[in-house]
Amino acid sequence: MARSKSPSTATESDAKPKAASDGKLKALETTIAGLNRRFGDGIIMKLGEATRLDIESIPTGSLSLDLALGIGGIPKGRIMEIYGPESSGKTTVCLHVIAEAQRKGGVCGFVDVEHALDPAYARRIGVDVDNLYITQPDTGEQALEITEALVRSGAMDVVVVDSVAALVPRAEIEGEMGDSHVGLQARLMSQALRKLVGAVKTSGTSMIFTNQLRQKIGVMFGNPETTSGGMALKFYASVRLDIRRIQSIKQGTDVVGNRTRVTVRKNKVAPPFKVAEFDIMYNEGISKNGDLLDLGVEYAVVEKRGAFYSFRDIRLGQGRENAKVFLGENPTIAAEIDGLIRQTGGLPVNLSRRSSAGMDDEGSSYANDDDGAMMLDDAA
Repeated sequence: MARSKSPSTATESDAKPKAASDGKLKALETTIAGLNRRFGDGIIMKLGEATRLDIESIPTGSLSLDLALGIGGIPKGRIMEIYGPESSGKTTVCLHVIAEAQRKGGVCGFVDVEHALDPAYARRIGVDVDNLYITQPDTGEQALEITEALVRSGAMDVVVVDSVAALVPRAEIEGEMGDSHVGLQARLMSQALRKLVGAVKTSGTSMIFTNQLRQKIGVMFGNPETTSGGMALKFYASVRLDIRRIQSIKQGTDVVGNRTRVTVRKNKVAPPFKVAEFDIMYNEGISKNGDLLDLGVEYAVVEKRGAFYSFRDIRLGQGRENAKVFLGENPTIAAEIDGLIRQTGGLPVNLSRRSSAGMDDEGSSYANDDDGAMMLDDAA
């Protein structure tokens, strides 16, 4: 028969792993103390000890896009990319993000690499152009150096680079037309992002890059579309938005806006691949009241019977356009609908958003049909 261990032997065997564990913890504590002295307090910590686990966000100006992103807007302290075809609404979304950040007292910068920003359009969207920092650099290196300096200042809430495709390396500008410069832009972006990613996290800046589409040569199967600037941005971006114009919005025979679809292709802060659709009206930007109506019907906050929209016992109007005008004239009701949608969608409620100074009377400048309906045509 096997002899059983004496109580003293069992106690000694249990004490050995405990002593070894205590020794490891003391060694780890000594190492962490040394790292904190060398690099500063808080350089390493347990995840549960972090002072702020929730990711802060800045609204996009579209409630449907805020819901699709999962955290109520674009994340702070992260890099994101917005790409799509020409005139799809990339810059418009960026300007709405800037306007929302400014309403919260934030400071924003716009690196206009394309030299195409329209201040009048930005003002109509709600951007405080008098307090928007803008630069129009000559080369890609200059643009990214300015961007890095703005981010490292720690004062910027949002910095937009519009666009990656227009970041021309200095060697290409100084060379002859037709010279081959293989991979210069990709190397430039890769180096810049390696330097930017840490600074963006430390400063809490929302860094937005817009990008254009290119066609891969010789692709017979699969999607031939790709973005310019190499692969680095695809890896470093926490969020990638694919924005497309899917329909034209007509008032009679005149095209007055576009129906836009945004697909969240990559999302490191919430589940990806969600889709948002909203209207972008010419000279107005994102139709916030139209977004409220669409989401209100989807979330059963707003009732639609035939062409009539109603909220509780309040009739909003006959036809979508008339209902949009009503919400524009009654921001308190719009704020209440906004709050109920946010509660249902799991977002923080912000009832003051609808009564902000940037709220406009959407659709009121156009003549409506009897039922107020707009025509939707497929985009060319």
